[in-house]
Order: sequence, then C-alpha cells, then structure tokens
Amino acid sequence: MVSMAKRNKQNGKRSFEAEKSTLQTAKKPRISVDSSDEEYDEPMKAPSDLGSEDEDELDELDDVDEQEADGSDQEEGEGGLEDSEGEEEGDVKEQDNDTEGKHKEQRKLLRERKQSRKGGTQVQQIKSLWEKLRVKNAPIPRAERQELSDQVWELSKDCISDLVLKHDASRVVQTLVKYSSKERREQIVDALKGKFYLLATSAYGKYLLVKLLHYGSRKSRQTIIDELHGCLRKLMRHREGAYVVEDLYVLYASNEQKQQMIREFWGSEYAVFRDDHQGLTIEKACESSVEKRTIISKNLLGTISASVEKGSTGFQILHAAMRQFVHIANDKEIEELIEILHESFAELVHTPEGSEVACTLIARTNAKERKQIIRSLRDHTEALIKNEYGTAAFITLLFCVDDTVLVHKTFGPSIRENMKEFLVHKYGRRPFLYLLVGLDSKYFNPHVIGEFNKYIKLSEATSKKPFLQRRHELLGKFAPEFLQTVLENYSGILSENLGCQFISELLVNDEVYEVLKEKDQQLFQDVVDSIAITFKGDITEEDHPIHHPFSVRLLKALIQGGKWNNKEKRFEPLEKVPCLGVKFAQKFYDEIIDSSNLLDWINNPDSSFTIVALFESLLGKKEGKQFFGDFKKIKNKIQTDDSNKGANLLLRLVKEKGV
Repeated sequence: MVSMAKRNKQNGKRSFEAEKSTLQTAKKPRISVDSSDEEYDEPMKAPSDLGSEDEDELDELDDVDEQEADGSDQEEGEGGLEDSEGEEEGDVKEQDNDTEGKHKEQRKLLRERKQSRKGGTQVQQIKSLWEKLRVKNAPIPRAERQELSDQVWELSKDCISDLVLKHDASRVVQTLVKYSSKERREQIVDALKGKFYLLATSAYGKYLLVKLLHYGSRKSRQTIIDELHGCLRKLMRHREGAYVVEDLYVLYASNEQKQQMIREFWGSEYAVFRDDHQGLTIEKACESSVEKRTIISKNLLGTISASVEKGSTGFQILHAAMRQFVHIANDKEIEELIEILHESFAELVHTPEGSEVACTLIARTNAKERKQIIRSLRDHTEALIKNEYGTAAFITLLFCVDDTVLVHKTFGPSIRENMKEFLVHKYGRRPFLYLLVGLDSKYFNPHVIGEFNKYIKLSEATSKKPFLQRRHELLGKFAPEFLQTVLENYSGILSENLGCQFISELLVNDEVYEVLKEKDQQLFQDVVDSIAITFKGDITEEDHPIHHPFSVRLLKALIQGGKWNNKEKRFEPLEKVPCLGVKFAQKFYDEIIDSSNLLDWINNPDSSFTIVALFESLLGKKEGKQFFGDFKKIKNKIQTDDSNKGANLLLRLVKEKGV
C-alpha cells in the first residue's frame, strides 16, 4: 500500500510539471527557427506511429503505462518498506519482482505493436539517422551530414505529409530542412502543398512551417503565402496560427505582401479579389461609400478584438491593422478600441505601427480615457521611455494631457529612480529634451516633428490648456529633479557626450531658470559650481575632462552665457540666468585657472579654445581685469603651431582688438 501511495504521488507530480510546461510554452511570443533543436531537444523514448487517431490515443495510453512502469521501477529500486519484520520484506520483494516482469513484458509488447503498424519500422530507421544528423557538440563533416540527409529523405519522402504533424517526427523534417540543399527544400515544399494551413494550426507543425519560411527561397515563401491567402483572419484568431502569421509579416513578407496581408483584414472582398486591389489604400477604399467604410471598420475591429482576447496584442501585424483602423475610425469607434486595449495598452508601443496607434489614441481621447491609458503605462515607465517607439508615445502624453499633476504624480517616482540613466540614453533623454527646448530640430528630425504636429492638431479638439502652458507646467515640476540628479551624479554624466549635451540645454536655458522657485535657484548655482570644479587639476593628465570635445563645448557655452543658433547663424545670449556668462567666466578664471597655468591652457590644443571664450566674454568688462593683466605677461610666450588652432585664433583676436 505504501508503494502504491508513493507511485500515485509521483504520477501526480509529473502531471503538474507537464501542465506547467505546456502553459509556459503557450506564452512564448515568437517562434524560434531553431526551436526544434533547442526547446524540444530531449531524446525520444519511443518512436511515433503513422496510424490513425485511434492508434494515437492507444499510444498515449501506452506511454502512460510506460511512465508508470518507469516510476514504479525507480521507486522500488530506491527502497522498500521500513518495517523490520523480514517476512513482510520478503513479500514486498516478491511483489516487486512480479511487477517488474510484467512491465518488461508490457514494454516488449508496446515495441512490437508499434513496429507492426504502417511504417513503424521505417520511422524507427528515420529517427535513428536523425539522432546522428542533429548532433551539435561535435559537428559532423559536411559530406557525412549530406549523406545522412539523403538517407533520411529517401526514407521519408513518400510519407512526409504524415510525419510533419507528429511531435518527434516533425523535428526530423525540421532538421532535414535546416541541413538540406536549396533543391531539396523546394522538394519538401512541393511535397507539403495543400498542408500549410494545417501546419500553421498544429502545435508541432508550426515550427516546421517557420523553418521553411526561414530557410526557403523567395519562390517557396510565395508558395506558402499564396496558400495561406484568404485564411489570415482565421489564423489570427487561432492560438498557434497567430504566431505563424506574425513571423510571416515581420520577418519574411515583402512590403507589397505586407500590404496585401493587411487588406485581407478589411473583408472577404479584398481576400478573394486580391489582384484587383493592389496598391489600394484604406482611405481610397472608404471614399467610395459610407457603407464600405462601415464594413471595413467592422471587420478590422472584429479581428482586433478577437486577437486581443487571444493574447496577441503585442503582434506587429495587429498593430498595422490598428493603424489603418484609427485612420478611418470615428469617435465612437475610437472609444470602442480604447475599451478593448486599455488594460494592454503598454503592448502597443514597442513597434512603429503600434506607437503611431498609441499616439493617435492619446491625441483623440478625452480626459477620462487618457487617465486609463496613463494608469496602464504607469508600471512600464522605464521600458516605455527607453524604447525607440515608446518614447514617442510618452512625449505625446506630455503635450496632450491637461492634467500635468497626474502625469508627474504617475510617472515621477520611476523617472526619479532612473533619471541618471535617462539623461545619457539615446532615446530616454528625448522626452526631457522636449521639456527643455520643445520640438527643436537639433534633436528631432523633420519627419518626427511633422508627426508630432499632427498629434498636436488632433489634440486641439480634446485638450483645453494651451500647448506651451502644458510644457511649462511640466518643466516646473521636472526641472528641480533634473538639477538634483546632475548635482548628485555630475561626474558620471559629464563623462558622456549625451550627458554633457543635456546639461548644456538644462543650464543654458532662460525658461528653466524662470520656472524655478527661489530654493531651486540655489540648487541651480550649486550645479554650475560643481561642473566648474570638475575642470580643476593638471590638464596634462589623460583623464582630465578638457580632453573631451563635448566637455569643452559645455564649458564654452557656460562661459559665453548663451548658445549659437545654427538656423539663424547668430549667437543668442541669456537674459534671465545671472550666474552664467561674464560672472561664470570671472569665477572660473579665479578658481580654476590662474597666472601659474594660464600659458599651459593656451598652449594645449584641447583647452586653447576655452581661453578664447574667456577672452571674448571678459573683453571690455571690469570683471576681466585680472585675466587680461595675467594674459599680457605671458602673451609673448604663446607657441604658434599649426596644430593649435585655438592659440592662433587667440593671437589674431589680440591683434584685432589691440590688447
């Protein structure tokens, strides 16, 4: 009885582990072309049959019996009852021997039964060859691999359509596709014609189909796409088929094929009469009649809704369908889409199509719906801001949402925690550069600015506050946090090109100083002083910041107290920041440079332009008395070298100004 209880416990545990493994496999977002060799790389315990569905069920029962037999053998081998009475131990051992003998007989009968079925011996031979072909750790020679592939093909070519839907036999064909020649792959595709939809919806066949797409020729891909044409809407609603359609769209379809795949979601008319609608856009299709627009919109929304329910919200092909839907949707349909997506909104923003959908929805929705969107994105702040496409959605939130207090309260904690990383991140800094300088063409290309302007225009119907007012309110909330982060991490941020650029925009900025409260203005001064101190020391040392061009540009901007407007080709001095410009130049010279090392700064090609900036900023100012007094003493010692352009420019200025 004890042995039986233990066996039941083990079988129950195995059942739970099997169920857990199935759930984990079902959640995988993308099919790997090497899944057959990696994810399912355990050795086969028994050959698969080629019989009917009834025979498959018998096999499953046989496998259960076999597992129970193995479990029983293991259990009994590990130990028996702990009863000290020898008579009971003898009975248990005798029982175990009888059970073991029965199980051996069952396994023998199982092997004989499988080999007696249709193709049983053939499958056994195929799998024996496959075990040699799939070896990775010690790669076999190409000639030997080719020979093995030929042998597998000769054995399997007449029954390949039966093999591909079996768990283990499908892996054999996948390996064959991987290591075969172009001609052999074409033969496999031809042999499977008419089975591609079945493969796409099969738990095991889908891996083979993706491998055929990955390794196949353009002709093979077109054959598969043509056969799946007309079934895409149905596949998108299928748990297995949706992954195949996604991979086909993202990785293998041409731009024209992608457009055709999306048009199929419009309705059966566009699936049946494929050639008649080539190059047709959804806007032109809806222009012909209101009824046609309604039908297309209904079909798209139905596909989107069903796919979201199946867990396919993150699929790029679905985002492409959503993008077309929002182009033609009215306000009521936008509300329906928000209702469908509000819990999984964060899954949109990682693709270009999904980001456009997210931005459009944010711009067109009302305050209540925007609140839902903000809540759904709250737990994804870091990933959202660092993502190339997610950051566009976040910027759209910043210039569309009237409730700036809600935006800061929702995203502020996570932003403060990761601020140091954001300021030096290629994409992460963009929302904060927008707060500092707006949609400046220096940081946003014309195409992106055009897209943002489109969302701004859309938001005019749903937002109440003026556009600039929202940015100023957010700047007032985030600017002190920028300054605090820079003060605490200025050394690390200054060592990055992007970090120096951000600090320059933060400090050389009248708007920032204007929105700061009095206590934060002192924080501004502390940041400026800390940056100046980093340039103190021997400039001949390799790790001195003066040897970084981006550090020199920052220092020059602080000394000049303004920035160069490249568009208008003129210098724009600051008007509201009192601690930069002449005041900073005087303080920098008094505390960082003096008469003892002024000549070193001039003769060093990396630092000479800093002295040029000091010369121009202090010329004619009473604050420059000490600088020009020391300069006159050493100007005759300045080395004129073609490699030191800064020193040559300084001497030219001295001659022009008569200093």
